[in-house]
Amino acid sequence: MQLPDNHFKSALQQMTSISPRYGIWAGMVSAYHAEILATTGHDWILLDGEHAPNTVPTLLGQLQALAAYPVNPVVRIPHGDPALIKQVLDIGAQSLMVPMVESAAQAAALVRAMRYPPAGIRGVGGGLIRATRWDAVADYIPQADQALCLVVQIESSLGVENAAQIAAVEGVDAIFIGPADLSTSMGHAGNASHADVQHSIRHVIDSCLAQGKACGILAPNEQDARRYVEWGCSFIAISIDIPLLRQAALASLARFRASSLSVSSKQGY
Repeated sequence: MQLPDNHFKSALQQMTSISPRYGIWAGMVSAYHAEILATTGHDWILLDGEHAPNTVPTLLGQLQALAAYPVNPVVRIPHGDPALIKQVLDIGAQSLMVPMVESAAQAAALVRAMRYPPAGIRGVGGGLIRATRWDAVADYIPQADQALCLVVQIESSLGVENAAQIAAVEGVDAIFIGPADLSTSMGHAGNASHADVQHSIRHVIDSCLAQGKACGILAPNEQDARRYVEWGCSFIAISIDIPLLRQAALASLARFRASSLSVSSKQGY
C-alpha cells in the first residue's frame, strides 16, 4: 500500500501558480457532519480541536469519514504538546495546525515533534497506528516527512514581531493568521478591521511570502477574504459551520416570526 499523498501540502508548495484554496471550519465534532461538508466542494476542512470539544477518537472518526472524498482535512490541535502531536499523527492526520506560535524556537520544537529521530522526537507506533495503515505502508518512517504538513498560527503581537523568523524555520510549511486573537492581543477585541490590526496582518503575509512560505487566514467576510487574496494569502477559511447553521435557523424563523432575533453576519473571527 502506498503512503497517501498530501494534496494540501502540494498545493501550498505551488502557491504562486494555483488559485487560492478555500476552506471551511468544522466544529460540530461529528463524522456524519464532516462528511456532509465534504460534499460541498471546499478545498480543505479544518477539524477544530482547540475551541471545539474534539478528542483524539472524535478526530479519528472524522478523518475516516473524509477519506473517501477529495477534500483535504487539516487538524487543529489545542496546543503544541509533543505527546498530542504524536497521537494525532498516528491516527492518520497529515496536516496539523498549531495555535499561538510566537517564536522561531517554538516553531522548531513543533517540527521536531512531527519528525522521527534523529531529526525529531516522534515515537514509533509501527503496526499499531492508522498512519502506517497498520504496517501496510512499506517503509513508512523514511517517507513520513514528505506527507506531513505543519501550519503554525500567528495570532499575537509577539508572533507578528517574529513572523519572518517563524516563517524561515525549515519544516514549517505555512503560516495561518488568527484575526480574533490577534486583534484582542493588540487591544482591539472584536475589531479585526482596525487599521493597526490590518497593518499587522499585511506584515505577516509579506513576511511569509518573503520566505517562500504560504500564508492563510480565517475570513468569513467576503470583502476581507478578497483583500487577503490580493495581499497574497493562498488558503483562506471562508466559512464556519456553527455560525452558518445558526444564521440559517434564525433566517428561517424570521420569515414566520417578526419578533425573532436578528440575523448577524458575524462569524466569530
